Amino acid sequence: MTANATQRAEQLRAELAEHNYRYHVLDDPSIPDAEYDALLRELIALETAHPELQTEDSPTQRVGASGSRDFAEVEHEIPMLSLDNAFDDVSASDDTGRFAAIADFVRRITTRLGLAEPEFSVEPKLDGLAISLAYEQGVFVRGATRGDGTKGEDVTANLRTIKTIPLRLRGSGWPQRLEVRGEVYMPRAAFEAYNAKARDSGEKTLANPRNGAAGSLRQKDPQETAKRPLAFYAYAVYLPATPEQNLGERHSAALAQLREWGFPVSPEVDTARGLAGLVAYYRRIGERRDGLPYDIDGVVYKLDDYAGQRQMGFVSRAPRWAIAHKFPAQEQSTELLGIDIQIGRTGAATPVARLKPVQVAGVTVSNVTLHNADQISRLDVRIGDSVIVRRAGDVIPEIVKIVPERRPEGAVPWQFPTACPVCGSALERVQKIKKQTKSETIYEDSVAWVCSGGLFCPAQRKESLFHFAARRAMDIEGLGGEIIDDMVELPFLRCGEDAHSLRSPADLYLLQLDDLVELRRLSQERSGNVPETVKKGKVATRWAENLLEAIAKSRATTLERFLFALGIRDVGESTAKALARWFGNLDAVMAASLDELRAIPDVGPVVAGRISAFFAEAHNREVIAALRAAGVHWPDAPPQRIAEGALAGKTVVLTGTLEALSRDEAKERLESLGAKVSGSVSKKTDFVVAGPGAGSKLEKAAELGIEVWDEARLLAFLAEQLP
Repeated sequence: MTANATQRAEQLRAELAEHNYRYHVLDDPSIPDAEYDALLRELIALETAHPELQTEDSPTQRVGASGSRDFAEVEHEIPMLSLDNAFDDVSASDDTGRFAAIADFVRRITTRLGLAEPEFSVEPKLDGLAISLAYEQGVFVRGATRGDGTKGEDVTANLRTIKTIPLRLRGSGWPQRLEVRGEVYMPRAAFEAYNAKARDSGEKTLANPRNGAAGSLRQKDPQETAKRPLAFYAYAVYLPATPEQNLGERHSAALAQLREWGFPVSPEVDTARGLAGLVAYYRRIGERRDGLPYDIDGVVYKLDDYAGQRQMGFVSRAPRWAIAHKFPAQEQSTELLGIDIQIGRTGAATPVARLKPVQVAGVTVSNVTLHNADQISRLDVRIGDSVIVRRAGDVIPEIVKIVPERRPEGAVPWQFPTACPVCGSALERVQKIKKQTKSETIYEDSVAWVCSGGLFCPAQRKESLFHFAARRAMDIEGLGGEIIDDMVELPFLRCGEDAHSLRSPADLYLLQLDDLVELRRLSQERSGNVPETVKKGKVATRWAENLLEAIAKSRATTLERFLFALGIRDVGESTAKALARWFGNLDAVMAASLDELRAIPDVGPVVAGRISAFFAEAHNREVIAALRAAGVHWPDAPPQRIAEGALAGKTVVLTGTLEALSRDEAKERLESLGAKVSGSVSKKTDFVVAGPGAGSKLEKAAELGIEVWDEARLLAFLAEQLP
């Protein structure tokens, strides 16, 4: 080992510690993550080559070493006492009654200390896990949970993985021995991201951020703890050698000193004077509670003067000089009355729990989304169960767990229905593809359910109409979102004595001028914006005439456009074109077996299943029959099942402006020769056709060494392919 290696290791540790401090404490990083990672990798390499260079406070130790199967017991030198809690009396008619417990707390201090308006250090009460951190000579040596207040668990190895806990203190002036207390918590955004990833991979989700933090610290393997998105805020400091002495004279100054030494302290920490100041702080944090990046369940008031704290002393297991002012609970228990299915605009079927109404964090909750069948299975939730409902901040309420011991006798596991509750069409079981090759398809563990009645289902009507009328589908100019909303929501179509809204795309081809005039009248009535000309019976109809003309024009189309317009799940333009060419006519497509569909190049087993399920649904076939009866037509063609061509198996990308051909014409010509035309350049791209104005795609092609053609070469190649 050389002196240079020792010096470089010390330099790297110092740099990484500084960057950790700027990132986690100051929230002002000075280098990007990539540079930080490069420094860390260099230090790891140095310590691997020279193990004697490794120190306990090295940033490399945060990844966690192998831990013991059981946590050792730690006796706290200074007991970790709990706080008395104060709750609002929501039934009180005024603030004096509502905050009576806090008023009594302040009154006891003013009476005992003879102060008119004592000053308090005030802070949010984080909903996490209280821990104690011991430092000797400025180095972190041990961390423990609160436990019963006298004894806790040694979780030092796990705490080392939390990047917001300094392994070595900054600056100077710190005592030889120091004990810092604070809260380990899981930020809301990190908690949601962790659970989303767990749901996608079929793994167990965390019940809530607090349980997630507590469970993470009790992982037997620190490497597992390191995977959890934990953070830390300091809120107290002690001198174990002389517990009667404090760090300075005031608690607020001690917190400021901790921040200088590298400990993160909540930015919401403040000071307040007297009862009025405490109530103002409580209200201010309460208003901001939903927007904070972490969960809190109240605020904490501590007498700021340490001499006053010692004079006030303790009662039982709690200090007389501090109190926790709690917010309304964010978790409550209630009864599950039933599970309904909601169908979204794209056909996704989502189970929704109907609950006995309960107040959670100040909001009445009676319905909670259950996301999917997998979540219901993980929770094992059944009708009649007692469930714990959580609403943290502005997060949508969710069921986090059931109470098994309260389960009613005879409760049976819930089964996903097989038919759409809105239209009666079959619900299709869908799994995301994790990996697909020619020989096998590997699916994600999670399962979704989708209504197969896309053209018929009222819940999907707006989305299906919007897609049906799109430029690359039936190309009905003028049929936009607002008109579609009105068509689906308003009863403008007359049928004898009754009136109804548009029921399927086939109804578009039955519209008359009077229907659209009535639609406009009802829309204006609903908005309360009826022009005077309409009130006098004069109605402008040019827009309606133009729309009827566009609808009539769309009757003549192509098979590939019609197939795309049907909105079959995962069937885009390319697949629709492949279907049209492979079969030549619609009846053959509708009658095709799974094996026949899978024989089409680029149509895998999943998409084949989607196509087969769509045409197997009677409601969809009825709408297609109605569209054909209304005059929608296209020319049939002989099947083109020759998979080989001059560009068979080739992937081509078009970029820039083409002059002799439009982009669509070039794409069609290339596809007719067997090519797959992609929208992005990758290693799988065979060549790029670039015209004037080509940008990032051309740069990517050059970077990957992919062949580039200009338009002249493309035209020459296409001419060679003519018979």
